Amino acid sequence: MAESRKQIVPYGSWPSPLSAARVTTGGLRLDQIQLDGEDVYWLEGRASEGGRNVIVRRTPSGEITDVTPPGFNVRTRVHEYGGGAYTVHRRTIFFSNFDDQRVYQQDPGGVPQPISDAGGSYADFRVDVPRSRLIGVRERPPSPTGSGAAGAVNEIVAIPGDVLVSGADFYSDPIVSPDGKFLAWLQWNHPNMPWDGTELWVAVINPDGSTGSRETVAGGSEESIFQPEWSPDGALYFVSDCTGWWNLYRWRGLAIEPVHRMEAEFGKPQWTFSMATYAFVHEDRIASTYSEHGAWHLALIDPNGRRFTPLDLRVEPVESIKANGDAIYFIGGSPTEAPAIYCYSKGGQLRVLRSSVSDPIAREWISVLEAVTYKVGDRDVHAFYYPPTNPDVAAPPGTQPPLIVVTHGGPTGATLDVLDPKVQFWTSRGFAVLDVNYSGSTGYGRPYRDRLKGQWGIVDVEDAVGGAKGKVAAEKADPERLIIRGGSAGGYTTLAALTFHDTFKSGASYYGISDLEVLQHDTHKFEARYNDTLIGPYPETKDIYRERSPIHFTDRLSCPIILFQ
Repeated sequence: MAESRKQIVPYGSWPSPLSAARVTTGGLRLDQIQLDGEDVYWLEGRASEGGRNVIVRRTPSGEITDVTPPGFNVRTRVHEYGGGAYTVHRRTIFFSNFDDQRVYQQDPGGVPQPISDAGGSYADFRVDVPRSRLIGVRERPPSPTGSGAAGAVNEIVAIPGDVLVSGADFYSDPIVSPDGKFLAWLQWNHPNMPWDGTELWVAVINPDGSTGSRETVAGGSEESIFQPEWSPDGALYFVSDCTGWWNLYRWRGLAIEPVHRMEAEFGKPQWTFSMATYAFVHEDRIASTYSEHGAWHLALIDPNGRRFTPLDLRVEPVESIKANGDAIYFIGGSPTEAPAIYCYSKGGQLRVLRSSVSDPIAREWISVLEAVTYKVGDRDVHAFYYPPTNPDVAAPPGTQPPLIVVTHGGPTGATLDVLDPKVQFWTSRGFAVLDVNYSGSTGYGRPYRDRLKGQWGIVDVEDAVGGAKGKVAAEKADPERLIIRGGSAGGYTTLAALTFHDTFKSGASYYGISDLEVLQHDTHKFEARYNDTLIGPYPETKDIYRERSPIHFTDRLSCPIILFQ
């Protein structure tokens, strides 16, 4: 329809077929791909089943079936955020059940049977094939005389409970070498989060299955190691940010050597277990994903020939890469395509195995984002801008749209440039959206990530405010209709922006944090010392916690705000 023939309707009141029900009903949360022979497995989080997580299998013939029977929910509480809740070996499934946190074994065609005791949570499962046993991370609750949630005990165990490694505050990625002789893992201690500093260890596995002599391979209190993996030929690969960028390295028992150095991120903040950004296609070929300028890409790496070959895909590989022969599987999406399970095979064929949406949005209704970088003081800030988009209407000449500034959770995390129907709900109605990767976000190198240290509630808020002001200056937003919204840590940024600045005219906080001291006293072990880095040690810096808590300054609020808690 020509612009001149469109109906003229004010921004923010455009008619749209994208109802709230349409953009939320029937959606799937896809996660954790696993391969077993030629079968492909993944997790589906289903809102239609109360958020239940179900293991799904796809056979080579294309048949897709649920593996997890009704009554079971595949999810773990380890590190609070879970992940790594199942694995599969020769069609036998091992998984953590959410209700009782026990580990269950489900043989082909059988009923799940518990194989762990109650009283602990388990995650990050790996099968130790030479010994026919299951290895994982166990988190036991604190003793009655312990120091609250922070006193929980984390260990690497052979399930049902033989302790293999203990003593550190946190563990992840227990992996057995192909010859069965060595166990590698990651560990770290308070006050670090895994993106601050982790250590990569390797231990000898004794004949009785216990661990023997061990050594630290890489990492430390200021070096973050991510996703150790044994290659088929027995070399240990891992991602390190020792240069300021998460890059891929290799250790073959002597010196550590870089596989490919690049100003790009081959790792992620390890909020959950079993996160993967690379997989072995063959021993001399790696399929690797990496983030550059906020966008994810796929490349093939020859670690011996030092060849790096980017692949031109129409989608971004954003999660859970696995490889089997010449087939590469990942969760991907694009600015015009919602997340889906993809298979990339030899010859460049790209197939969708499962989409996260049942009712795709027609292309003409999709607002295609623009990656933007703007200045706040002397620092660059990155974001994605979505203009109002509607094929049937236009706004009155000389007017600007209301702008919604979105602040992601974490705060150490990132927003992706992948189609989100909930954003399109707003843009189709004549709202602009600015989704901000504020200082502290990942995907732009460690210095960008470290900006938030000691500055949470300051630089993230300034970046959100600066983004809104920039769009007003560019005549892409109405200064009288600026809105901010965010969830969890992003909810805190939202509340702080509304309390300590007068830029925004309304806001929405989704389970946001209003009192930082309450958060400090009532949190789980994984984040028990997170605020030491973001704000300062408590109670030594108690005054700062109070100064940055919106709950103490409600008299400064002078605009409508809605709270979802």
